[in-house]
Amino acid sequence: MRIVLVEDNASLARGITYRLQDAGHSVDLLDDGDAAELFLRSDQADLVILDINLPGRNGVEVLKIMRARGDDRPVLLLTARADTADRVRGLDAGADDYLVKPFEMIELEARIRALSRRKSVPLRKELTIGDVVLDLDARQVEIGATPVAIPRREISILEALMTAEGRTIAKSQLLEHTYGTGTDVDEAAIEAHISRLRKRLKPHGVAIVVQRGLGYAIQDVSQP
Repeated sequence: MRIVLVEDNASLARGITYRLQDAGHSVDLLDDGDAAELFLRSDQADLVILDINLPGRNGVEVLKIMRARGDDRPVLLLTARADTADRVRGLDAGADDYLVKPFEMIELEARIRALSRRKSVPLRKELTIGDVVLDLDARQVEIGATPVAIPRREISILEALMTAEGRTIAKSQLLEHTYGTGTDVDEAAIEAHISRLRKRLKPHGVAIVVQRGLGYAIQDVSQP
C-alpha cells in the first residue's frame, strides 16, 4: 500500500516510516501542511496519516481541503491533544480515525489494517516497465519472470522511479523517499544506489537516465 505520512516530528516520522516500510508499504513523507496540501492534489497514495499540529496549514485544514475537492481516501489523524473537542473537530472535518500521541506502533498498524478493510483501499499490486516487474506487496523484483534479489534501499528507489512513469525525480526526493525526511545521509548514497541499480537493469532494456541538476528518470529503451 502507498501511504502519505505528514508529520513534523522528525524522530517520530522516521520511526513510523521505517516500521511501515518494513511491513511492505511505500511511504511518502512530508513535514509541512502547505507542502502536504499541494502534494495530495496529484499523488496516487492509498491512505493518508496526518498530524494535526503542522507548520503552515494544520492537519484539520489540509483534511478539509481534501474533502472539499472530493478526495475520499482514508485519513488517520495523529494528535498530541487528548481533548475531546479536538478529536471531534478532526472527525467532523472528515477523518476516518485518529490516534493520540504517544502510541504503540502495533496499534498504528492495526488502525491501518482496519481502515483498509473498512474503505476497501485499492492496492496497486505491481509496477511494470519493460521486462521489469516490481511486486509492491512482496517487495520483490522479477526480470523476465525470474526473481532478482535487490536490496531494500534500491527497491525503494526503483519504486519511486517507476511510480513517476518517466518523469524526473530530484535526488533530494529520492533521498527522502528512501531514508526519510531530515535524514543526515549524504546524497552520494543515492548516487551509489543508482549506479548499482542501473547496472542491474541495463542488460534488460531499462535505463536510469540522469538530468544534470534535476535528477533521475527511468525509461524503457528495449524498443527502438
